[in-house]
Amino acid sequence: MRLLPNVILLLVLLALWESLHLAVGPSAMASPWATAARLASLLAQADTWRHIGATASAFAWSLLLACVGGVALGMLLGLNAMAGNVAEPILMNLYALPKVTLYPLVLLCFGLGLGSKVAFGVMHGLIPILLFTMNALRHLPPVYMRSARSLRLAPWQTAWHILLPAIAGEVLAGIRLGFALTLLGVLIGEMFASQKGLGYLAMTAMGAGDIATLLAIALLLTCFAVTGNALLLRVGRHLEHP
Repeated sequence: MRLLPNVILLLVLLALWESLHLAVGPSAMASPWATAARLASLLAQADTWRHIGATASAFAWSLLLACVGGVALGMLLGLNAMAGNVAEPILMNLYALPKVTLYPLVLLCFGLGLGSKVAFGVMHGLIPILLFTMNALRHLPPVYMRSARSLRLAPWQTAWHILLPAIAGEVLAGIRLGFALTLLGVLIGEMFASQKGLGYLAMTAMGAGDIATLLAIALLLTCFAVTGNALLLRVGRHLEHP
């Protein structure tokens, strides 16, 4: 019964997809069944797995750096009220800035390849994690810091044993948002600064007018993103109700 709403939503989306396919024709929109068949065909090719491996490697490094950097900087700014007040509007403006405008600078600094993809992924995912962590600390009851001072804990002990467990739910919410945005950043980086990866494969299919391949890659990425988000949501619920 818990899965019933998800099943209904999936069936509705498939029906809308099929209706759009019938309305515009196969040259503009492949059917769900043709897309699934094309995805199965792609996954049977060794070259596709090399592209998947390149994207997975860049995404893993990007997400790791975004999480570590976002949580660390968020804690530093959250514990310093003046620094947090100064940094918050700057970070919000940077978050609203279209990252594509910074693409030439990223290429100049990191060149073509893994470095630019990771940098672009971190640029997309770090700020949401930082903001969620910083705001969670700023709204934390003062009793946590008083407890740390009474126990005479070192700063790293306070952060690890007191603060992080107290704001774990908010940090994980930021990581959920950063997860999707980091993946988006890596894919955009692959579209313009790489000859490997699913973003490059999608760009190639787009240039060739291969709609079935393009939708198959989109379906694969959607499945990965939904699965990752569901796992993070499950972990978040476990933290709230252990």
